[in-house]
Amino acid sequence: MEWFAAVDGYCERGGTGLWAEPLNAATNAAFLIAAALLWPRVRGLARGRALCLSLAAIGLGSGLFHTAANRLTGLLDVLPILVFILLYLHAAARDLLGMGRGAALLATAAFLPYAALTVPLFARLPGLGSSAGYAPVPVLILGVAAWLAPRAPPTARGLAGGGALLLLSLAFRTLDGPLCPAFPIGTHFLWHLLNALLLGWMIEVWRRHRLAAAGRPR
Repeated sequence: MEWFAAVDGYCERGGTGLWAEPLNAATNAAFLIAAALLWPRVRGLARGRALCLSLAAIGLGSGLFHTAANRLTGLLDVLPILVFILLYLHAAARDLLGMGRGAALLATAAFLPYAALTVPLFARLPGLGSSAGYAPVPVLILGVAAWLAPRAPPTARGLAGGGALLLLSLAFRTLDGPLCPAFPIGTHFLWHLLNALLLGWMIEVWRRHRLAAAGRPR
């Protein structure tokens, strides 16, 4: 594989320079801002700090990909997202669902076969394209929200809002190509902005639940 082979996968990219995708590149700052805002809010919460670091890594990896767009930076774009998903699943299993250490690790690891089985099914949906790779995530979020609804209604509502926001974000990611002739800057930058809001909100939902369960003010 040619790791430094150029990639041109987004509407905004009009050339090969570092700033060929100015909006897609600049909007990655939203991930760094979200991580910085949440960092003091998760003081003393090791899993929260890990989530914030992962959130910042998403912004850095995506920023690299949307400037020096090649296969290597593409990998650096997607790996931090996977790490965040796995970290959040572990935090949710431990703190939202009350699983023990071993069960939480198994539940986290189960995401990989779950994604492997469901992504091909979503890929069959017309027009979803590469966004199929993310489609299992809102299903999982909404499923956990439904499970928690009778047990922790505020947390369930927070997760449901996050799932809905992710569906909207995925819509903008998916529409980037189809709308390109009419909207040359594309819609991928909205995926960045909404995802930064979403991931920050998901950390906040976890934080509030954790503190409420410990009887501490939020």
